[in-house]
Amino acid sequence: MRLFALTLCVALGLFAQQTPNSAHPVTLTFTQALARARQYGIDLQTANIAALLAREDRIQAKAALLPQTQQVDEFIYTQPNDTLSGIFVPNDGPHVYYVYAQAHEDLSFVHRAEYHRAQAAEALAQAKADLAARGLFGTLAQDYYGLVIAERKLANAGQTLRDAQAFQDITEKLEKGGESAHADVIKAQLQTQQRERDVSDARLAIEKARLTLAVLIFPDFQQNFGVTDDLDQMPPLESLDQVREQAQAKSPELRIAQAGIRQEKADISAARAAYLPAPFMDYYYGIQANQLALYNHLHENNLGSVFDVGVNIPLWTWGATQSKVRQAQLREQQANLELSLTQRQLLADLNAFYAEAQLARSQLDSLRSSLTLATESLRLTVLRYQGGEATALEVVDAQNTLAAARDALDNGYLRYRVAIANLQSLTGNF
Repeated sequence: MRLFALTLCVALGLFAQQTPNSAHPVTLTFTQALARARQYGIDLQTANIAALLAREDRIQAKAALLPQTQQVDEFIYTQPNDTLSGIFVPNDGPHVYYVYAQAHEDLSFVHRAEYHRAQAAEALAQAKADLAARGLFGTLAQDYYGLVIAERKLANAGQTLRDAQAFQDITEKLEKGGESAHADVIKAQLQTQQRERDVSDARLAIEKARLTLAVLIFPDFQQNFGVTDDLDQMPPLESLDQVREQAQAKSPELRIAQAGIRQEKADISAARAAYLPAPFMDYYYGIQANQLALYNHLHENNLGSVFDVGVNIPLWTWGATQSKVRQAQLREQQANLELSLTQRQLLADLNAFYAEAQLARSQLDSLRSSLTLATESLRLTVLRYQGGEATALEVVDAQNTLAAARDALDNGYLRYRVAIANLQSLTGNF
């Protein structure tokens, strides 16, 4: 029993050493995370499957335009009554064999209209898949850099805690020398305790951000990974005219609206095709005889062919066809309205995202300057406090200002990166 337990422990230990999840944490760049998100993102996979289904619908609609062939094998037995046909008069004899191949083609204009509709539906599904991919990119940017900023805020909280601890140490030493009141020590201790809670909150924020990102980029429950902090690498911001041109040329929203119009036009054609005659053709080749043989008992040929041509002419449908045409026309009108709205909304979103990116980029220099000033302010305030020229409240206020400046700069980097990601979602440049 002890030998079995020892063997099991050794095996589990070797398994744990060979498991990448536990032994070697994965550090992902944004590009690598995007590749994983495209592979495992459920919304994108669903949209891609919908596009593949639409492609199969188009293939089936095209096949309906071509001749269809089938083989028929049938035997009919009729009770004999000493006549040629047997008891059931419509039959050709007591024994009838059907062995033939049939080719059928329906020349209805409805099938052609349905094929054009399937083409438009495929284009619509592909545009929706593209839209899902861009939405995935925006979501990933939020989650990925949400984890990056959470890690930065933990570092900021740790630095702020060290500042608070240093000030607490100063107040305690000054109190021992009779140069500071005990109230200052209490104030410093309260500040330190608050900063310790801030560090705990920052750690929890990292775990939440990591879980949110893990769901998007891993097929299983994976937490042992890290991300590359590239927030300081500022992506360029192109001119508004260039961004607008790219968005209008590649916008999946516009493609969806345009494909919807083509689909409704095809529905109108299909509805109107119900007014027209529908020709059809059938060709049969094989055996339909009382003997399963190439020749009958008189040595007459049983193998032959039949060609059948006809047309179905619609006469009266009690207004159903007219109603279907009107329905299709109304849907086309609605599709045109949606296209117009999509065009206006695209321009509005484009201008809003571009203005956001411009403002975020322009404020980064100011945020850096504020961080420098806040750092210097805390240093000078601590020196003034040690010289008896400042109060503990002033030091605490300077610490809070510096902590806010650190977080504000990181939030500024995040704001600019997310704004660029929103623009890239519109232009498709990612």
